[in-house]
This record gives sequence, structure tokens and C-alpha cells, in this order.
Amino acid sequence: MTVHRSMSDFLTTRELAALLRVKERKVYNLVATGSLPVRRVTGKLLFPRKEIESWLGGTAEPHKADAAPATASDPSPLPLILAGGHDPLLEWALRESRSGIAAFLDGALDGLDRAARGECVAVGLHVPDPHGWNVGAVEGRFCRDPWVLIEWARRVRGLIYRPDMARPPKGLKDIRGLRFQARQPEAGSELVLDRLLSAEKMTRADLKLVDTIERTETDLAQAIATGRADVGLGIAAAARLHNLRFLPLLEERFDLLVWRKAYFDPPFQKLVAFCHAPLFEARAAELGGYDVSGFGTVHYNCC
Repeated sequence: MTVHRSMSDFLTTRELAALLRVKERKVYNLVATGSLPVRRVTGKLLFPRKEIESWLGGTAEPHKADAAPATASDPSPLPLILAGGHDPLLEWALRESRSGIAAFLDGALDGLDRAARGECVAVGLHVPDPHGWNVGAVEGRFCRDPWVLIEWARRVRGLIYRPDMARPPKGLKDIRGLRFQARQPEAGSELVLDRLLSAEKMTRADLKLVDTIERTETDLAQAIATGRADVGLGIAAAARLHNLRFLPLLEERFDLLVWRKAYFDPPFQKLVAFCHAPLFEARAAELGGYDVSGFGTVHYNCC
């Protein structure tokens, strides 16, 4: 089969699928097995036209050498890591399911950057957008890559504060003058905080921020429990774990952005099967502030 030289030196996934007369999913599977000559440029898969021509003519060597070892620029295989926002229930399920998926939960925005660099197979997200959660952060950046956005859980978020406070806050305006515990800038909760402050016509200048930041939901609650801060914006589960008071402000949707092939591989399927078992629902109820009835719902399917 001869490819016209007048066209671009690289083919997109869609163009290659049309050339091979297969579905795009088949192209992704061929990439995952190292069968196709491929380059990853700014998070996108591009196929060198001359090498594809040789591959089609049967003159190219098998492409295994380009597929291994895996690097940040090589999409196959991606590291078996779940990055992104911290969630106590997710952290527990990854461990208890024995899925083999490692967790590096250092903020939703950090996770999105790692996904774009090919450093993880999934990302935990709770990023607000004008129409809800997470889709806006995904569709523009990953719309040409094989990622799927599925629901993990809905979580209640609000103010966590000490039980011995003489005047418990009844809303955001009541936290002026209280030592406020913040998270790292990459955390989705910081984006939620900005939205809540804007709704109350407040800014971060109205907050008495403590000098340090906490990088997880549970660390934030612990900072309040040990007296390093008076109040913070966290989830109900973290407040309950440390016997703290909690004022609910909103319900957020926590999703998992998953590399499509990885979703069907044994590690992720082991996690999914575990989360359909009664033990998972029982743990969510025990932690409190979770609604897992929508687990697995697809909210955006890239490509």
C-alpha cells in the first residue's frame, strides 16, 4: 500500500484508523502492544507516515524496541500510578483491593499535569467548572487522547473546626479572624475555596492563613485537631476521622480520569470489582459524607 507523499509527514489516530479501515480503539490497542511506530507530542499520538508505510508493506521491524522501556513520553505502558486529588476512601480502596495500583495523591491539578506527561494511568479530580465538575478541566486538554472520566463518589465539603470553639462558624463570613488552614495550590479544594469566597464576595485577604499548608484531606483535619489551626475547608469524612465539628457547604463530585486501555487491564478491573462489593459501601458509610451510588458512571469519554 502506498501513502501519498504530498500529505503530512505524520498521521493522527483518526487518520490512521481510516487508512487501516479499523476503529480508533484498535489503533490504541496496537499502540499499547508496541506494534505500531508512534511518537507522543504534547500528549498526543502521532504516527510517522514513512514508518507506517514500511509497516504496512511488511518491511519494518516489529516496533517493540520503541515501546520499551516506558518513559514519560512513551504512552505504552503508562506507569501503574493513580495521581491527583486526595480521597480517604480511594486511598483505602487502592490498598484493600490489592490492585497493585500505586497512589501519588498530591492535588488534582498536579494529577492533570502528570497525565499529560504520561506519568500515570488515572487521576482523581474534583475541579469545579461552570456546569458542574471536572468535564471542563478534561475536554479541552485531553479530548484527542483515549481517556475516560468516570464517577468515583460524591462528597460533602464544608468547614472543619474544633469542637471546643466558643462561637462555632455558621458560614464563611464567620471565619474572619480564625486561623485558617489551606492546602497546596495544586489541590482541587483550593479551587473550590475560591468559588465559595467569590459567592460570599470575599477574597483570600479576608482569611487569616496559617504559615504552613497541608497536602491531604486528613492532614488538614489533623492540623485542626492538634491546634495548629482553627478551621479549614475539608470533607466530612476527614472531620469524622478526627472527631471534629463540621459545617456542610456543598456536595462535590470526585471523578477518576482513566487511560482507557488501563481501565480494562487486570489491576483496574480488580479495583472496580472490589468497589462493587458490600465492603466498599460499608466503608463509605462508616467514613461518612459519601454517596457512592453513582460509582462507575461515565461523565466524559475522550476521542
